[in-house]
Amino acid sequence: MKLQKILSELSVIEIHGNIDADITSVTNNSRECKAGSLFVAVRGFQTDGHKYIASAASNGASAVICEEYNPDIDITQIVVPDSRRSEAVAAAAFYGHPSQSFKLIGITGTNGKTTVTYLVKHILESCGYKVGLIGTNQNMIGDQIIETGRTTPHAIELQGIFAQMAQAKVDYCVMEVSSHALELDRVYGCAFSVGAFTNLTQDHLDFHKTMENYAAAKFKLMQICDSAVINCDDAFGKEMAEKCSAPCFSYALNNPSAFLRAHNAVLTASGVSFDIDSVSYSVGIPGEFSVYNALCAIGIAKASGISDSKIAGALKSASGVKGRAEVVPTLTDYTVLIDYAHTPDGIENILSAVRGFAKGRVVIVFGCGGDRDSTKRPIMGEIAGKMADFCVVTSDNPRTEDPMNIIAMVEEGVRRSGCDYVVIESRRDAIKYALDNARPDDCIVLAGKGHETYQILNSGTIHFDEREVVREILGI
Repeated sequence: MKLQKILSELSVIEIHGNIDADITSVTNNSRECKAGSLFVAVRGFQTDGHKYIASAASNGASAVICEEYNPDIDITQIVVPDSRRSEAVAAAAFYGHPSQSFKLIGITGTNGKTTVTYLVKHILESCGYKVGLIGTNQNMIGDQIIETGRTTPHAIELQGIFAQMAQAKVDYCVMEVSSHALELDRVYGCAFSVGAFTNLTQDHLDFHKTMENYAAAKFKLMQICDSAVINCDDAFGKEMAEKCSAPCFSYALNNPSAFLRAHNAVLTASGVSFDIDSVSYSVGIPGEFSVYNALCAIGIAKASGISDSKIAGALKSASGVKGRAEVVPTLTDYTVLIDYAHTPDGIENILSAVRGFAKGRVVIVFGCGGDRDSTKRPIMGEIAGKMADFCVVTSDNPRTEDPMNIIAMVEEGVRRSGCDYVVIESRRDAIKYALDNARPDDCIVLAGKGHETYQILNSGTIHFDEREVVREILGI
């Protein structure tokens, strides 16, 4: 593709050099540059891409998009007001705007995004559509699985995935859209047929600073979609629904003004059931949060033109998602459950669900991630202590932080709750302690890791799959 064609879609301040070059790739990594590459110099939080323009040029890049011209580097330079936003535009242009060839559905919110994407994918596939998925657990094109490193890929990677989906002729792409992706313009220029909001609870305040900023980032999805699906039992969601200019399929359990309101909800250990008007729905995933996730999926499906009977039929056969209220086979007289809960609301949701069916004690093994919002740590500790019978406080992904410093902040909240607890830094040893001390009918919740099969330590990333750990400890 000619550079000039890409530039025709950008907001350009000035151009220095030849714009007739053939562009064979777009990248923000100077080490990936080669002849024909268009390098985008993005100002990041850890480093500034402008420092690597010379490296990109020496590796053969044909041109660079930047915010500041450097006359000392012999390479075509396109100066733009915002290189991060230009990265998204250039990537979409380079790949030929692939997302325009299918219907794009985005789900944002603190909790529930992953489960909702899988429920929607299942509903659409049950109706005969070919569906792509982008999310925390994995990316999928039909049945093909592609591993992922972040909830929403950066703009260039995202457009590349969209291009693969377009080539595979998917009818829909269902994707999780993180607040970071919205705030950092990773999905800038994407046209969403449906945008959905699940809920907002404390998380990522290390980045957004305030809940209001966090909510504002989420609301950006509601401003770029043709139809919105919003949880109006959530205080922030209620406000979003009132401000949203797109047609809104609001949903709720408690708000009587919701377009989709669940009645006669029944919660059991095997799943949930409820009615909307005269239609009955059931999903084989336990917990009240499963009612909300199902409501969101129903709203998205209805906004996509799927009939009530097809939605209800599909949800009956929907299964759970790896790492979300996942029961681990143990051949014991107690239950072990893995859940990704890593926010105060997530901890409350999973423990509330377990409380609904546990016959014995509820024991939680959990910690908090390092280099992330530290203010939620004591909050999570107190919630866990109030809702569990026993807490095993351990490490999650400490990253560059001292694990014991993180644990101390969590422990502060557990102490306030008055719950019995023990501190064991090694997550494997913590799990072993919980299993060794389990009583008949106990339910042990391993919270925080969910689908992850690794642990990020200060020394690096190690393999750590809690399913394997449980089997090894039990010798099965």
